Amino acid sequence: MTWQPGNRLFFILLVASFLYIMDTKAKTGPTHDKVVVCYISTWAVYRPGHGAYSIDNFDPSLCSHVVYAFAGLDPIQSAIKSLDPWQDLKAEYGKGGYERLTGLKRNYPHLKVSLAIGGWNEGSKNYSNMVSDPVTRGKFVQHVTSFIRKYNFDGLDLDWEYPTQRGGAPKDRDNFVLLAKELREQFNSHGLLLTSAIGAAKNVIDQAYDVKQISKYLDFLHIMCYDYHGSWDRKVGYNAPLTAPNGDPLSVQFTIDYLLKLGAPAEKIVMGVPFYGRTFKTALDGNLDDETDGTAFQGPFTREDGFLGYNEICRILSNKTSGWTTMWDPETSQVLARSEKDILSGLVQVVTFDNSRSIANKVKFSMERNLAGLMVWSIDTDDFLGECDPESDIYEDYKYLKSTNIRNPLRMNNNYPLLRTINEAITLSLEEIELQHNDKETNLLPNEEDNEIPHGSISDRKGDNSSSNHLFKNGFYIYTILLGILILSSI
Repeated sequence: MTWQPGNRLFFILLVASFLYIMDTKAKTGPTHDKVVVCYISTWAVYRPGHGAYSIDNFDPSLCSHVVYAFAGLDPIQSAIKSLDPWQDLKAEYGKGGYERLTGLKRNYPHLKVSLAIGGWNEGSKNYSNMVSDPVTRGKFVQHVTSFIRKYNFDGLDLDWEYPTQRGGAPKDRDNFVLLAKELREQFNSHGLLLTSAIGAAKNVIDQAYDVKQISKYLDFLHIMCYDYHGSWDRKVGYNAPLTAPNGDPLSVQFTIDYLLKLGAPAEKIVMGVPFYGRTFKTALDGNLDDETDGTAFQGPFTREDGFLGYNEICRILSNKTSGWTTMWDPETSQVLARSEKDILSGLVQVVTFDNSRSIANKVKFSMERNLAGLMVWSIDTDDFLGECDPESDIYEDYKYLKSTNIRNPLRMNNNYPLLRTINEAITLSLEEIELQHNDKETNLLPNEEDNEIPHGSISDRKGDNSSSNHLFKNGFYIYTILLGILILSSI
């Protein structure tokens, strides 16, 4: 077969146009209209080996918002400051992290990039002192506004952990409202976002936050629905149980429902999910509530006692000779994994964590409450390299959706399994809720014999081509065909 030069040019232009369209498509965000807030802990760049995470690893198409964590407070100047100038700034041959992250907006215009100030290591005392005086509070508001605009951030995330706590003062509760109010007044002039990371424990909420008042001034409340239990309890407990028995306030459901009761608008609540687990050591069998001596263990990447990133957990569980076993708790949507008992120490290692199934169930809960969306701490401990075995039962608890005939393309990439689950589950859970509602109205039982959902899927009903993964998969096939034609044309 002989191809004329004009035909060859036509096919070259056709393929180039197709690749341009696909490239444009890849640079959009999530296909749903919910919020997905992704925190990046910037010290993750210093982790060893495959645990090291930099901005180059970040996939902006999976997040609607990204938060750069953290900046700090200069208590002398009442000003925001970089905590790692070499990593954050370009001066003195620095890495320019601020500019690199905000620069992604050029190719991903949907993305909103905020800078978080605070964090656990910053403590509370300096923040308490700053907000207590109208003068220092005003200086902070002016400086942080200039700082945010200078580095092209879209907003500020207040991560004061926590007002009135850890060296704070009782007046912090009211002064935090004043800070939020004054920041809002200043930010409105520049179209900047104002959000805050909010503690999840009931005692912290009661003492630290006037929920109804701060909700007036914040665009979103990022609820840190994790660390309900850990080695500090001196017994094995779940890191982030969705529910808990007997009205126990240490659960995600209690936290969210309590905040709603206190006047936080559902459309401003962003529910946090952990991409990590809490670790324990016990001389018993490694079951829930087994007593411990308060000791824990760490992973090779994060190297923090009592903490394992999901990327560390999934590597353990993907090793079939590790001797670890897992238990799924349907009441709490939590996973408990335990090692064999060590012969020398007589101890069992235990980690409690969220897997993709846990997160899918939490997404459904958040959609049932009609929340703004979800927040993750943090994407650098997801399996961002896609090196672990995929999970096969992610949507096992989506009973109504499993009874419908839905075409579900598999994931094109294995990386970021937890983050991809959030985006998939938002779409799927909204369908699940609608099906459940329709079933109640018609009093029909779901047909369990219909097709179940394959792993790692995005909902794609017949006639609905909204799924970006589905488009990409079909596009990949079209691209392959066109490339083949182009090759033939050159023969």
